[in-house]
Amino acid sequence: MDAQIKAKPGVTGTQAKQRISARAVLLSLGVLLANIVVNGLIFMFFRDSTLNPLLTAVLAVLWGVLGVYLIYYTLTWAVEQYPDHIRRKVLPYIFIGPAVIILGWLLILPALRTLYLSFFNASSEKFVGLSNYAAIFSDHLMATALRNNLLWVFVGTLACVCFGLLIAILADRSSYEKIAKSIIFMPMAISFVAAGVIWKFVYYYQPGDEQIGLLNAMVTYFGGEPQAWTSMLQPWNNFFLIIILIWMQTGFAMVIFSAAIKGVPDDILEAARVDGAGEVKIFFGIMIPFISSTILTVTTTIIVFTLKIFDVVMVMTGGQYDTEVVATQFYRQFFMYRNFGYGSTLAIVLLIAVLPVILINLRQFRKQGGF
Repeated sequence: MDAQIKAKPGVTGTQAKQRISARAVLLSLGVLLANIVVNGLIFMFFRDSTLNPLLTAVLAVLWGVLGVYLIYYTLTWAVEQYPDHIRRKVLPYIFIGPAVIILGWLLILPALRTLYLSFFNASSEKFVGLSNYAAIFSDHLMATALRNNLLWVFVGTLACVCFGLLIAILADRSSYEKIAKSIIFMPMAISFVAAGVIWKFVYYYQPGDEQIGLLNAMVTYFGGEPQAWTSMLQPWNNFFLIIILIWMQTGFAMVIFSAAIKGVPDDILEAARVDGAGEVKIFFGIMIPFISSTILTVTTTIIVFTLKIFDVVMVMTGGQYDTEVVATQFYRQFFMYRNFGYGSTLAIVLLIAVLPVILINLRQFRKQGGF
């Protein structure tokens, strides 16, 4: 730089920096435009492609991997052309920029469009204001769905947290800790749809003495009468569906709680035992306060699961027999009845219900130094 300035006495250091910055800006804009054009053309090629589906999938995966690498590589190279003080400020945005853009494209824009559609009628042609939101509180099916969602939130979350904490304590003191935790955690590897199919056979009912459902087979073996657990026993059938959530999410709660419990200092526990404190007093007086932040995190995470519950209900009952929840009602209104306005309103209501829980979770992560 000094040599260049000396070779051109009429150019000051400030002017040289401005020229370098202008060149870097133009270069970075060119690289950004080239990435947009090239990847846009590749996207249109795949969109209109008539190639073999398997070949298309392989090429798409290669494009995804190499394309992301080239985007980051070229943008980083362009930023490195800036002076050091600018490079340090811009470079972090290069790494988070694509992720933010993708999140905005896939999450924020659809949410805004859904909010826009919620103010229109079923065909999205006539503006109706807040009529769809008012209809939610006068719809009998929505009242049932909201009631069921509250059941899922309170009963499901409470049971998952309590059982997960209890199993974590017991497994931590057992000589079969790894085996016990593996068995309890195993349902987490199963999707909600697969879990619904499995439990559909558990609750299966057919008229007559021959029962192939596991639960009814056990009931008839001990002399009882088989029951249609998920259809006829209203509203108790909702609790039988909630059992599936408990079966799946208890393992998640157990693993998190177990890690938190192992972080309780042993010297505090030993001191409490020396002072004559029993195990119950140690549990409620030392362990629970020490892992309270973890309990809050697990609770809010499971609450989000229960508010968005859809798969289990749809597979087991399809939302019939008073088992409707907000998500299934949204699916029915939007995709089956083609009532886009009311369906979009249900999606917004569900988003509003989930947002406070997510914000609490994020605040808790921030307190723990997660980010």
